Amino acid sequence: MANITMKRVGAAAAATAAALALGVGGATSAVAKIEPVCHNNGGQEPQGNCNGGGLSTTNENPAGHAPPGQN
Repeated sequence: MANITMKRVGAAAAATAAALALGVGGATSAVAKIEPVCHNNGGQEPQGNCNGGGLSTTNENPAGHAPPGQN
C-alpha cells in the first residue's frame, strides 16, 4: 500500500517539474516586426532611399522572408 502511494507522489512531482520546465501557462509567442525593404533588380538592398527606376519595396521579417499575405 505504501509503495503505491510513493509512486503516486513521485509521479505528481515529476509532472509538476515537467510542467515548470516546459513553461506551461506562461508561454509567450515571439512577434517579429514586419518592415518594408527596398530591392533593386538583382535582389540586393541598395544604399540610401528607395527612389528611382528598377527599385521595388517588399514587406519582410528580420529573417529576410516575406510572410504570407504581407505583399
